[in-house]
Amino acid sequence: MKKQTKKTTSKKSTVISPESLTQKIKELLTRPKLWGYSARTIIRELHLEGKQAKRDVEQVLEELLEDGFIYLNEHGRFKCQEEHPDTLVGTIDFVNSKYAYFMSESLANDVRIDANDIGNALDGDTVKVAVYSSPYENARMEGEVLEVVKRKTDTFSGIIQISKNHAFLVTSSKKMYVDIYVPLSDIGKAQNGDKVIVQVIEWHKIGKKPVGKVSKVLGKPGEHETEIHAIMAEYNLPFEFPKNVSQAAKRIGDDITEEEIAKRRDFRKVTTFTIDPETAKDFDDALSLKKLENGNWEIGVHIADVSHYVKSNSILDKEAFERATSVYLVDRTIPMLPERLSNELCSLNPHVDRLTFAAVFELDNNANLISEWFGRTVIHSARRFTYEEAQERIETKKGDFANEINILNDLAKKICAERFKDGAISFETPEVRFVLDKNGTPISLQPKIRKEAHKLIEEFMLLANKRVAEFIYNMGKGDKRPTMVYRIHEAPDKERLATFARFVARLGYKIETEGKKMSASFNKMTEALEGKPEQDVLQNLAVRTMSKAKYSTDAIGHFGLAFKHYTHFTSPIRRYPDVMVHRLLEHYLEKGKSVSKDAYEEKCKHSSDREKRAAEAERASIKYKQVEFMKLKDDGRIWNGIVTGVTDFGIYVEIIDTKSEGMVRMSELKDDFYELDAQNYRIVGKKTGKIIAFGDKVQVKVIDADLQKRTIDLELEGSSHTKTIKNVVGKTTNQKTVRKSNNSYRRKR
Repeated sequence: MKKQTKKTTSKKSTVISPESLTQKIKELLTRPKLWGYSARTIIRELHLEGKQAKRDVEQVLEELLEDGFIYLNEHGRFKCQEEHPDTLVGTIDFVNSKYAYFMSESLANDVRIDANDIGNALDGDTVKVAVYSSPYENARMEGEVLEVVKRKTDTFSGIIQISKNHAFLVTSSKKMYVDIYVPLSDIGKAQNGDKVIVQVIEWHKIGKKPVGKVSKVLGKPGEHETEIHAIMAEYNLPFEFPKNVSQAAKRIGDDITEEEIAKRRDFRKVTTFTIDPETAKDFDDALSLKKLENGNWEIGVHIADVSHYVKSNSILDKEAFERATSVYLVDRTIPMLPERLSNELCSLNPHVDRLTFAAVFELDNNANLISEWFGRTVIHSARRFTYEEAQERIETKKGDFANEINILNDLAKKICAERFKDGAISFETPEVRFVLDKNGTPISLQPKIRKEAHKLIEEFMLLANKRVAEFIYNMGKGDKRPTMVYRIHEAPDKERLATFARFVARLGYKIETEGKKMSASFNKMTEALEGKPEQDVLQNLAVRTMSKAKYSTDAIGHFGLAFKHYTHFTSPIRRYPDVMVHRLLEHYLEKGKSVSKDAYEEKCKHSSDREKRAAEAERASIKYKQVEFMKLKDDGRIWNGIVTGVTDFGIYVEIIDTKSEGMVRMSELKDDFYELDAQNYRIVGKKTGKIIAFGDKVQVKVIDADLQKRTIDLELEGSSHTKTIKNVVGKTTNQKTVRKSNNSYRRKR
């Protein structure tokens, strides 16, 4: 019997001409890389194999060194003398510890940046990035961080871990993948395991942890005040007003002089009232109603005259601009203005005279706009209604001011109908409110239900915002139009819209992708979804398909509302853009010249950024209470849920009763090996063909509720579907095996 000899194998060398190789290496080296390129990196980037290829690369590098095209840097790596990247400034958004996306207004699509090319940038930082094409066909552009232009924040919250020689802050943020080193001399009164705020005092070079010092001890993890303060610190929200700002507010007197009243249109004898949430403390809008001799209706939309009290460039104004918006956390409001202004002087409280800025409309009985007037007014509100009280008068037609409320409601419904006829889209995503005990512990959930009383107020606020925007826009033509702060909403990205349309088509809904038909199809789907299990999921997905509204000096219209021009005029107590709009409107009414467009565009960008920060903080506080609520309810029960997302590492499930979202990780799906079919929003079992798809009803059990990470881990107990890949049309050839989830596979690895 012949003895078998073991064969040896070697990698086959890649054959490439010297000229072509030199050109490829030159192209690669002109892409900037902070640390430079090693020969091994070049071979890997160019997908070369074999010993001969290695020798060829080394030969080319020697020649390029001799020619002066490249040089060896302090790390012993090759760098090009003249790198030619496209450099852009924008923000970085971490997806996970492996990569992030770079976003810039100059780019149509985001740029992927791998962890090795991120440097010491952190999530949300403004960075300068070198952008270049990916070596892979049809792949998105890639980039490398060259410089951190501006830090998003230098303060971080988290748990401090103290050892014998040093301490580290493990941050609360899910997008922070580096700990902060804290010298023992800078821990203050913090004890091991405390939740603290740390301020970074030194940003080290790449590869080293930032150095910080404890600026505030929040308390023990898990306590209500500790966790809410941690969220405030995480989003850099102010804990209180500076002393000089509070003192400036207190110095403002509450007397309204006859001289001031004489400058205004007097509505104190006209029926006027407010309608607000039961828990509201500041009332920044009121409605007045009067029947005119010609049978038409005069409706006044009176808004708190904040700009009368907060003068431009004053201490109060600078603080309001810095905050830009009030922030509504789950248990408290972080106001834009001190309480002296927000809850007292500017609030349109009943039975007292108040200064207002108004949009006054004459409407006929069909809600057609006959005439309008804008200017400063003085009012005396006769009644403060809650939405529930106003709704009772709409439904029963009884109670004080029931007739006036029903007249306004009838007109509002006609205005609303016309708006939808013009192409407005209805997005009413369900919301819940936590009921907290005196310690801040969530004890129950209440759905937020929008009724006619809410829509009544909404329609008149929309009308005022729209008409103020159109009034100023029409003051000039072309370049002669005066600078204005607009609220804009662009049409959705066509590719994203097409993807959404394809997906909902599989569920039996049709979305048009052009013009008014698109709006009508969205509204038709919303009506058809009413009461169905997938209602919340699809409505949320529809919202995410849309562009984000923002502030701008460019009058490009509001897609969702179907308005050619729109602004924010009606909430100056809680939104700084409304204060700007009040000032601009007054300035132009007094025949003032147009102001600097560039200066106001910067203010618009700041306001949009602050609005985004507020929304993220609000969501974080709600998420914390959801996790806490589920932890308290974690008694092993089975919850009904619906699949709200599929990824390559698990499926997201929203628990129907609590609106809390958690994750079933791929590693917990032990009945099969699952593949992600991203195009069809589903995962597919490799052996059984079992499908778990977006919108499926499932049953889950909570296996972990982590208060620090604000995450809920779930285990799948069952699902109501019986679909398999064998009986479903739509299997794709590009399904990706993402993780094999059974125990035998994990043992083999």
